[in-house]
Amino acid sequence: MAVVCFAFIALIMVIDVFGREVLGPVLAALGIDIGPTGIFAAGRLAMIALIVGSFMGVGIATATGSHLVPRVAHGWVPAEWGPALDRIADVVTGLFLLGFVWFGVVFVTSTAETGLRMPVLDWPVWPLQSAIPLGFLSAALRNFVYAAWPELRPRPPEFQE
Repeated sequence: MAVVCFAFIALIMVIDVFGREVLGPVLAALGIDIGPTGIFAAGRLAMIALIVGSFMGVGIATATGSHLVPRVAHGWVPAEWGPALDRIADVVTGLFLLGFVWFGVVFVTSTAETGLRMPVLDWPVWPLQSAIPLGFLSAALRNFVYAAWPELRPRPPEFQE
């Protein structure tokens, strides 16, 4: 889903710019007036895809082990404690992400209850905002799976190559 969203952003923006900056002036020079040559609400559509793609990307980063991991305090405990501490970290991270899921659900619910609509397109906003709690839920569930089955955890980026 995230890849589709970012491909959509690239495609719609290239087509919009091509229409406004190339097609429109060329047709105008030929004396052909076809009206606006950009894509209606291209910026809004790209923003929607960015929001959905970004929050779906949270789960992708967790699944691939490519999220940022601070290296503060690494080496402060014996190496043999590593597996147990990794499992604890996965549970704590999963619980932390569930907190974001809860806040995301509250946010989306409040938007739906107020009937907030998107400017220009006049679409309800809450279905698009649903990507927020879903993205965090995906990452939280992955962390709980890694805590239960540590062999499924992706290797850290420095060891993936």
